[in-house]
Amino acid sequence: MTTGRKGRFITVEGGDGAGKSTVIARMYEELRRRGMDVLLTREPGGIDIAEKIREIILNPAHTQMDKRTEALLYAAARRQHLVEKVLPALEAGKLVLCDRFIDSSLAYQGHARGLGIEEVFVINQFAVEGCMPELTLYFDVSPEVGLERINATRGREVNRLDLEGLRFHELVQEGYQLAIARDPERFIIIDAEQNPDQVYQAAMEALLARL
Repeated sequence: MTTGRKGRFITVEGGDGAGKSTVIARMYEELRRRGMDVLLTREPGGIDIAEKIREIILNPAHTQMDKRTEALLYAAARRQHLVEKVLPALEAGKLVLCDRFIDSSLAYQGHARGLGIEEVFVINQFAVEGCMPELTLYFDVSPEVGLERINATRGREVNRLDLEGLRFHELVQEGYQLAIARDPERFIIIDAEQNPDQVYQAAMEALLARL
């Protein structure tokens, strides 16, 4: 993909209950306070078409969804989000903070669903045309702690992945470890079992050091 990419593309990853969405929102506000031109977005979603795909993927009623269908829908949402929102922001010189990106598909569909990390990577390379983040902060939390947090959080969006058992989330964690091993220079691992302020501080320090 030919693009006049002038900005910085940073992603945040982690299993369910890692707390990344809360922390990335704080990071966004702090970076704006420092005068940086920042875009905060998420996957799947971020734009109208991708949000509609998100509703289909994560609807708890869609338990019969085939795992390949799931992987293709994530890739489709990613493609539209990238061309409509992320790339224009990068071309405008913005710092893009994205809650989930390609590594989520490798961990969830590639490994936990058993489709194969390389197979899912190929699907997603078709979608992103080589546009990868320069830094990914991985919020590491045990599946047990993550599920405890989900169950304790009232008002949180309940989605189809929340219906999965502990073993699925253990496989997701394994999948992230395999994704990190494929591209270790891109990742910084954040201990997400610390208290929220400590997680936020660690993430901000890692991001600012790279910037």
